[in-house]
Amino acid sequence: MLPVGAFVGIVVVAILLSSWVTFTLTRLDRLHARVDAAQAALDAQLVRRAAALERVTETAAIELPAGQRERYAALARAALQPGQDPGTRRGVENAVGRAVADLASAAPTPEPAAVAELREAAARVLIARRFYNDAVRDTRSLRSRRLPRLLHMAGRRAMPEFFDIDDTPPPRAPRPAPAAAPTTVPATTPAPTTEEDRP
Repeated sequence: MLPVGAFVGIVVVAILLSSWVTFTLTRLDRLHARVDAAQAALDAQLVRRAAALERVTETAAIELPAGQRERYAALARAALQPGQDPGTRRGVENAVGRAVADLASAAPTPEPAAVAELREAAARVLIARRFYNDAVRDTRSLRSRRLPRLLHMAGRRAMPEFFDIDDTPPPRAPRPAPAAAPTTVPATTPAPTTEEDRP
């Protein structure tokens, strides 16, 4: 029969271990839910950016060569196609990002509303991708520890993958320099004549 002290020690260790396992499982569930939510938000922003590109190519007020307009429209349609494998999607999204940057910084500048929409869509993709990759990093870090791997705490859930694309926002057009204020030469007032100056 175990001494009372040893029995109490075993019970304490079992309680601590079960508490740690429960805490880790709960944290893993929350991290996976965070990854899912971040991925949904990223997908929505990528669709929004592709739709903005498609609308710009359909805008008659924007002067584009016919071949370039058709190429950008084809890129937008390809990005809006569901069910792409990750490798193909990364290539398509990189091409869309370059097209958005080209249009937003093109000369002559497209209509302001179209440029603003493109810039906002690109900025939202940048933020959404950062949130998603942060969630993936935290999840992979916890799942790669020894005990979670040995105890198979993640179950059959796939390891989340980073989504790496070039989402550099389009450069902003330089603001025109303010016009220099005209320099005025102060009018000279004739000096008052004195008695000595009079003939």
